[in-house]
Amino acid sequence: MRILTVNPGSSSLKVSLLDADGTLLAEDSGAGHEIADVVAGMPAPDAIGIRFVHGGPAYTKPTRIDAKVTEQLHRLSDLAPLHQPASLRALAEIAGVLPDVPAVACFDTAFHATLPDAAATYALPAAWRERFGLRRYGFHGLSFSYAVRRAGELLGGVPGRMVVCHLGSGASLCAVAEGLSVDTTMGFTPLEGLIMGSRAGSIDPGIPLWLIKHGLSPDDVNTALENESGLRGLTGTGDMRRIRELAEERDVNALAALDAYHHRLRACAAAMTASLGGLDALVFTGGVGEHDPSVRMRLAEDLAYLGASIDPDRNATADGDTDITSADTRVRTLVVTAREDLEIAAGVRRALMTP
Repeated sequence: MRILTVNPGSSSLKVSLLDADGTLLAEDSGAGHEIADVVAGMPAPDAIGIRFVHGGPAYTKPTRIDAKVTEQLHRLSDLAPLHQPASLRALAEIAGVLPDVPAVACFDTAFHATLPDAAATYALPAAWRERFGLRRYGFHGLSFSYAVRRAGELLGGVPGRMVVCHLGSGASLCAVAEGLSVDTTMGFTPLEGLIMGSRAGSIDPGIPLWLIKHGLSPDDVNTALENESGLRGLTGTGDMRRIRELAEERDVNALAALDAYHHRLRACAAAMTASLGGLDALVFTGGVGEHDPSVRMRLAEDLAYLGASIDPDRNATADGDTDITSADTRVRTLVVTAREDLEIAAGVRRALMTP
């Protein structure tokens, strides 16, 4: 079964064609091209898998797409406005060129279906929770699921207590106990948690209410929290590489932004370890997690009291899936290349081959 995987991110688009054993046959970033043109230039697939950030309460596993599923996914768009519409556009465009090929929706929220009630519950009125489905859903689940599986391969078994750090333009952490998600930093929408490229992360919920009361429209506030906050709001750019360059030039805003970024990252990582009752492994993935040695080193130093320690040389030269643990610590630290395409393909096979 050749599977076409489509992964629309908040700042990227990746299209890959994989054969039955996961070998990459073709890929395209989709940048500057219509998705239909990209797909038309590849060999015909037997099935299609599309990443959807939000599955809501109904979709907790990969699901074959039909008209009813498509309608439900449209209704979830306002919960992930940077991602869900992009995935729906991709679905429509691909259906135009491959109308007879079965398509499967693979959900980032599905990995977090194992969250215990204590972690998923918001202390809000029961009527709101029941009417609107208000709860912690969590995101980046496809990345987390692959990272957990790959860490288990590298270490000869999935560690009992693992914190996985998906750090990129969007960013979140996940506490993984015996392979299952038990806590995570994103919540009802992808706005909660860490400071991100353009998203604020966790703030006092009174701030948006105060701004609206004082004249800003809900749409203006939403746009600012999604697109004009985070690192971009602090420095003018959401690109971590550029912020590093500015920091090396002793730019005051860049230095302050990095301090705020790491303060939040340290606090959230410690919270994940508290949910686990300790730490056996720390895993970095995502664009920043894979390519920024300084972020990895600083977090490991922040978590040294839990036993985390990484080898400076291994960390500086890490390329691809790498164990960067120092020789004198029991907590293993890994860098894992994000392969959401492999996780999507695995989900497609399960959805189409399960009776």
